[in-house]
Amino acid sequence: MDAVTSNYYYYALVFLLTCIIIHVLTSLINGRSNHKLPPGPYPRPIVGNLFQLGENPHRSLSNLAKIHGPIMTLKLGQVTTIIISSPEMAKEVLQTHDHSLSDRPIPQSLTVLDHAYYGIGFLPNSSPLWRYLRRICNNQLFTNKALDASKFLRQKKLKELVNDVYHSSQTGEAIDIGKAAFKTGINFLSNTIFSIDFAQSINDAGDYKDIVVSILKATGSPNLADFFPLLRFLDPQGIKRSYGICIRKLFVLFDKLIEERLKMREGVNYATNNDMLDALLDISQEEDSKVMDKQQIKHLLHDLFVAGTDTTSYSLEWAMAELIHNPDIMSKAKKEVEEAVGIGNPVTESDIATLPYLQAIIKETLRLHPPAPLLLPRKAKVSVELINGYTIPKGANIMINVFAIGRHQETWENPTLFSPDRFMGTNVDVKGKDFQLTPFGSGRRICPGLPLAMRMLHLMLGTLINTFDWKLENGMKPKEMNMEDVIGGNALRKKDPLRVIPVKIIN
Repeated sequence: MDAVTSNYYYYALVFLLTCIIIHVLTSLINGRSNHKLPPGPYPRPIVGNLFQLGENPHRSLSNLAKIHGPIMTLKLGQVTTIIISSPEMAKEVLQTHDHSLSDRPIPQSLTVLDHAYYGIGFLPNSSPLWRYLRRICNNQLFTNKALDASKFLRQKKLKELVNDVYHSSQTGEAIDIGKAAFKTGINFLSNTIFSIDFAQSINDAGDYKDIVVSILKATGSPNLADFFPLLRFLDPQGIKRSYGICIRKLFVLFDKLIEERLKMREGVNYATNNDMLDALLDISQEEDSKVMDKQQIKHLLHDLFVAGTDTTSYSLEWAMAELIHNPDIMSKAKKEVEEAVGIGNPVTESDIATLPYLQAIIKETLRLHPPAPLLLPRKAKVSVELINGYTIPKGANIMINVFAIGRHQETWENPTLFSPDRFMGTNVDVKGKDFQLTPFGSGRRICPGLPLAMRMLHLMLGTLINTFDWKLENGMKPKEMNMEDVIGGNALRKKDPLRVIPVKIIN
């Protein structure tokens, strides 16, 4: 046995013994605790319940909740994790105890370039920087006034989407709805933020999609370094290294765009673009602003860019898949849009309020196929006793299974049935106040880009169904479609990409 092999076995043995000691000590401490933890499956030594997550944890955890209840405890490696699977328990976490339960566990990968300490997604809610960034998002970047100022840019990108689809309809070529939606979505975002296109073609969009997917995997995929603190310095799966490559690529792009804009702003005749970058640079140049420097702008743009692209394209793909899978619902939706905006015309942002059934379709899509089925995990800053007598201990991670909540038997009639009519005549919305439907989160941690995401989804879906008819490839019938899902990183996508043939509607 050579020296290298001997060292490997030595360190492996030391690690194993350390894990055993930690496991025993943790068990003793928990055994003496006065906390009444929620029930859950019995954890195995060292690994706990890690293997019970499976490849699709949103479904595995939903099945476990049917056995152990709407709040349960899992041990993921060395980390105590509380799983929430009902609207009532979600309200406890997201509203009643929001202040105490809205910190974030820091993924090991996000320590690259200190992003976890600059990004709005993972800063503690007690941080002055977090409150400052949140105020900028809510009061300046995502107000109706700010989004209205850039809506003409999104309308232009929507027209380009229609043109791309039209070219496919001329040749009878099927298009990948997810890829087309990603290209349009990324250009919606890049124009809202920078007033430029990031993707000139589907292939360009694929390059950016690879970056976004890698970042989502880094923040959402199970990482041994997060479950076993001793491994945080080793990066055993290479997730931190992969994320580091991607964030540096993004920052190089952002540096270039920021420098170009700063030079343009030095010109005497410069006219503002009314985009987010100008807004952020205006803030950075205020006399009393010491926080919003170039570095901070890049970290904020990272969060807006990543959160608003892949998840939006997945939601549009699911909505289109459900409409094609349910022809009667498609016909009803097309009739509403046709009567409101005229057959063959694109939908505008001002039309959305006049399309209640289209809004119901988006809500129903987000109920059955939430873009982030487990949201981002929270962390308890103090121990909290809930109304049912169970305690969430200090330092525990908390996962809200919005996938399970959207299919909760006691909340929804026929929960697995796609039925937009369930929302007609109700005030249930996705804005974080109705805990049976929180695909974007709620409370302090609700997604700040929600207003833009909803505009994008309604624009794209309404326009695609009003300007084209759709048929499946190879004569496939709607009921033969594969509607299975898979989870990648923290995002829910169709297992089989939706490929359909557009047929232009003549105006």
